This record gives sequence, C-alpha cells and structure tokens, in this order.
Amino acid sequence: MVRQPVSVNGVVRWRDVGLADDAQRKPKERKMVVLRHEIGDVLRDVRQRQGRTLREVSHSARVSLGYLSEVERGQKEASSELLSSICSALDVPLSTMLREVSDRLAEAEGVSVPDTVPQEFSREFENNIPDDFTENFRRGLAATNR
Repeated sequence: MVRQPVSVNGVVRWRDVGLADDAQRKPKERKMVVLRHEIGDVLRDVRQRQGRTLREVSHSARVSLGYLSEVERGQKEASSELLSSICSALDVPLSTMLREVSDRLAEAEGVSVPDTVPQEFSREFENNIPDDFTENFRRGLAATNR
C-alpha cells in the first residue's frame, strides 16, 4: 500500500493507493464517519490555507482558543451558532463549509456525488423556466465568451 497526495477543492490530502489485486482480494470495510471530525478537518484546512493562527480565528469568532482547537480536532461537537461564528471569522459561507464536509462524507462512504444536475431533474423543471430568463442567460453567456 502506498500513500499519495490527492488535491480536492484545493486541499491536499493523503490517500492510500494499493494494487488492483489487493482491492479484489480484500472487501472494502466502511470506516465509521464522525461528522464532528470532518467539520473540524474542513475548518482547520480553511484556516491553514488562509495562513491564520488559532488565536486569530478564535479572537475574531469570539470563542476560546482551547475550544476552537477541540472543535478542529473533532473532540467537541460545535453548535450551529458557533459554526456560523467561526465561518464568519474565516470569511467563508457556512454553506460552502458544509458542502465541503458533505463531499468528504460522501467520499468516505463511497458515494458518488455528481457535480451537475441530473438530466431527469433538469427535464422535469425545464418547462417552469420563463423564456425571457433563458434568453437573458444566453446573452450573458455570449457576452462573457467574447
């Protein structure tokens, strides 16, 4: 088994990569995914990408340095208010942080999450889109492609 760096959304992680024979011989065991661990990992990754310290973020978020450290290490379950405060201090929308957590959970669970809207879904709702919206959208695309 070899560990290789893999970049996902600008974050470099290490993933075990083995031979195809090993994957066929051993059935994959699903590891238990703990939400607070994934949230903590994402918050730490965002903070480190920004080159900020725990002290800076804890001060901006108005949360103790020790508690923020425990949240990042997945030892404490943060409330939605606290997560919102931390995300504001990091200048990252809460929805973006939760999307990254969702992507990581799906990956850990072995679930494929498409980056596009499935065709069945778009076909179901395409008749509900006003014609002028579609035309304005096309004009906007044409203007940006010049």
